[in-house]
Amino acid sequence: MTQDVKEIFGNSLASKVRTLVPSMTRSMQRVAEAVAKDPAGCAALTVTGLAELTGTSEATVVRTARILGYPGYRDLRLALAGLAAQQQSGRAPALTTDIAVDDPIADVVAKLACDERQTLADTAAGLDTVQLGAVVSALAGARRTDVYGVGASGLVAQDLTQKLLRIGLIAHAHSDPHLAVTNAVQLRAGDVAIAITHSGSTGDVIEPLRVAFEHGATTVAITGRPDGPVSQYADHVLTTSTARESELRPAAMSSRTSQLLVVDCLLVGVAQRTYETAGPALAASYEALAHRHRQRR
Repeated sequence: MTQDVKEIFGNSLASKVRTLVPSMTRSMQRVAEAVAKDPAGCAALTVTGLAELTGTSEATVVRTARILGYPGYRDLRLALAGLAAQQQSGRAPALTTDIAVDDPIADVVAKLACDERQTLADTAAGLDTVQLGAVVSALAGARRTDVYGVGASGLVAQDLTQKLLRIGLIAHAHSDPHLAVTNAVQLRAGDVAIAITHSGSTGDVIEPLRVAFEHGATTVAITGRPDGPVSQYADHVLTTSTARESELRPAAMSSRTSQLLVVDCLLVGVAQRTYETAGPALAASYEALAHRHRQRR
C-alpha cells in the first residue's frame, strides 16, 4: 500500500482499503488508493472517468467497488460523496460506518448493535445452505475433526471444538502452526479439517488444511474471501460477511461475529443429525458441571 493511503487511516474507507488491498490486483489497488486519497474528487467522476484517472477499465472500477463492500460503483460514489461532505463540514471523523469520536456511549452501544445485526444478516443471506448441509453431514460422521485458526479466528476455532466435544464428538483446535501440521498428517478419509480465516490468506491455517486435503480428509474453509488461497484446498467453502469494518472495529471484530454464526449453524445442524447421541452427551456434560453452579448453603 502507498504512503498516501497509510496517512488517512482516520476514516472507515481507508481502513477497508488497508485490509483488502493486499488481495487486489495492481489495477484494483490503483482504484482503491485513488478513492481513499481523494473521495471528493472521485465522487464527481463517472465510472468511465475514474477508470481513465487510474489507467484501468470500467470493469476494474466496478470490481473494486464490490470488494470494498458496495453493490456497484453508484453505491461507492454515493458513499464517497457523503464522506467528502463530512470532511468539508469539519465533523468528527467516523469510527465505524456512522459512529463519531464524540458520540456518547449509549449511542455507541446502539450503533454497534445495529452493525452486529447487519453483519449477521449479511452472513445469513450469503451463506450457501447446500455447502452448509454438506459440512454438517461430514462432521456428523467424522472420526475426528481438526480446526485451524489464529488470532480472533483461533478463538472461534476453540469455540467450535468445545461445542463439538459437548455433543460427544472428537474435535481438536490448533492455533500452533507446527502442531496443526503434524496433526494434519494423521488425518485421512472420514476425518474433517476446518480452516477459519477472515482474509482467506493466513498461511498458518492454509498449510495444515493443504496437508489434510492431500491426506484425503474432508476440508472446509470458513472465510470472508471465498476467492482467497485457502479455498483451493477446501472441499467446501462457507462465506462470512466482510463489509462492516472500521479503524476501531477491525476485521477481527466483524469477522468473529459472522464466524460464530456459521459455527452455531454447524453445531445445531450436527446436533440434529446426531440427536440420539448428542442429546445424552449434552445432558451428561450439564450434569457433570451442575454442582459448580449450585449456590452454597
